[in-house]
Amino acid sequence: MSNDMDLAERVRALGPWFHNLDLGGVMTAPDHFLYDYPNSKFRRFAHVLPEDLTGKSVLDIGCNAGFYSVEMKKRGADRVLGIDSDDHYLSQARFVADHRGFDIEYRNLSVYDLALLGERFDLVIFMGVLYHLRHPLLALDLIRSYVADDLMLYQSMQRGAKGAANVADDYDFFDADHFDAPDYPKMHFIEKRYSGDPTNWWAPNEAASAAMLRAAGFEIVAHPETEVFLAKAAPLPYGAGEPIHPASPPETATR
Repeated sequence: MSNDMDLAERVRALGPWFHNLDLGGVMTAPDHFLYDYPNSKFRRFAHVLPEDLTGKSVLDIGCNAGFYSVEMKKRGADRVLGIDSDDHYLSQARFVADHRGFDIEYRNLSVYDLALLGERFDLVIFMGVLYHLRHPLLALDLIRSYVADDLMLYQSMQRGAKGAANVADDYDFFDADHFDAPDYPKMHFIEKRYSGDPTNWWAPNEAASAAMLRAAGFEIVAHPETEVFLAKAAPLPYGAGEPIHPASPPETATR
């Protein structure tokens, strides 16, 4: 009983939590507004990821408390690195990994600092980060240029029409009607707050998520639910090829 109490006290001391994790019967966020999150979401697309990641490396961008890092370690990944620019979440992630006995590395890095890693990964996880970024397409370009060696798991909050418009390769300057189609790729800009969160900057529709992935040099190989895409690194479009070297804006990539 005392061990359970000690665990519950540690969990409370590390709060508040966004990931509701089950640590041996102690829930980290029992009052979460999405209840069993992110596990309830993961169950809907877990089947598109390789069951066996033995010998593979994984980068979890915006790792928060490390739910996806842990899940990939469960699948046998040799190396798992989680990055976040919020030390609060990194403390939670390290506690969870230690509690479960997993060797997972966590570092305080922004998505804009990926070039500093100097290594590429077999699987990149980019879940729940894009809409918190002021420069979302830049982030996708950096992932493709510096760290994505094969697969990327992507998810973003989305709003607006579902599905994808039949978009032509080009349009005449005076042809603008397609921009008004609900399912044309659109990014809704959030100037102030959304759901009480000032870091919610963008809300793409489904078509915009898919289009941005392709524009950044990814081929979509699975789309198990509206917000989730499994993509594979592909040749960069439109002749792009040189890695880009952005500044590092002081932003938080969290989920």
